[in-house]
Amino acid sequence: MKAITQEKYGGPEQLRWADVATPVPGDGEVLVRTRAAALNAYDWHLMRGDPYVMRLALGLRAPRGRIRGRDLAGEVIAIGRDVTGFRTGDRVFADLGDAQGAFAEYAVVPQRLLAPIPAHLSFAEAAALPLAGGTALSCLDAAGVTEPANKGDADQGGIDRAGGRRILINGASGGVGTFAVQIAKARHAEVTAVCRTRNVELLTGLGADHVIDYTTTDFAAGGQRYDVVFDLVGNRSLADLRRVLTPGGTLVLSGGGVSTGGTVIGPLPLLIRGKLAAAFVRPQRVINPVPDPSRATLDELSRLTVSGRLTPALDRTFPMAEAAAAIHYLETEHARAKVVLTL
Repeated sequence: MKAITQEKYGGPEQLRWADVATPVPGDGEVLVRTRAAALNAYDWHLMRGDPYVMRLALGLRAPRGRIRGRDLAGEVIAIGRDVTGFRTGDRVFADLGDAQGAFAEYAVVPQRLLAPIPAHLSFAEAAALPLAGGTALSCLDAAGVTEPANKGDADQGGIDRAGGRRILINGASGGVGTFAVQIAKARHAEVTAVCRTRNVELLTGLGADHVIDYTTTDFAAGGQRYDVVFDLVGNRSLADLRRVLTPGGTLVLSGGGVSTGGTVIGPLPLLIRGKLAAAFVRPQRVINPVPDPSRATLDELSRLTVSGRLTPALDRTFPMAEAAAAIHYLETEHARAKVVLTL
């Protein structure tokens, strides 16, 4: 089979569309023919070994896994022993986690990470969901932006701890951000999205109540306060982000940033300062949720799409063989929403 492989750290030029052995499903595993695979900031961080400190865990000269990619959607081709609930021909999607392997014609997936694709979604739309949608979902859950217990609670916004329903999302036009806007609105929050000028219309269309164009307005300089601030960029100081929080609010740090050509520790200083501050800034909370891929997350994302409250927003699609060009676009063009590879 063909796959996007990488032999050493570097930019998109290190990626190759190469022949590799077709994997065989083991016990509890499913072989999937890939129809679409989504790009994430995770991919270029790993591809470049950026921040460099990551290489201590991932491999000093190259990532240990040769094939890139976490998110995929496709068709079941073969089933290993002890697999239940899936048959050949089923349309499925998955987040492969740190094992990766999605940028290939075929991939082996543990059944615990696999879920059926809702009938109304295309393969490209389904591939866009797992990591970005799962990150948005888990971060909002951790911040207390939850589903109202019943219809009568909707006016409370489902925010259990903060006692309000105002959320600001910095970096709202990216993959995680576009899902976070929609999920927060589905949970009856009042959403303020921060983005650049060209993405204002996109976020308004996704349901944001207010959109701040950061090229003309500094969200940290106004007097507005939010119960939750969800930072997906990592380009503001901890003081700036806390300044716009209510006294009992929650700051969620989940910023992957953009490629700047290689850094030693990347966004880690902000995350470390956030963790240290968490012990001293009460009743404000500073959290950095790290989601794990799971069937439960995929099922919840599916439920939201079926109900019409969540729609994957796609920026561009590229042929799988052009993954290098797609990642270059993701890194340098401030891609909005999701970029997807197709086969």
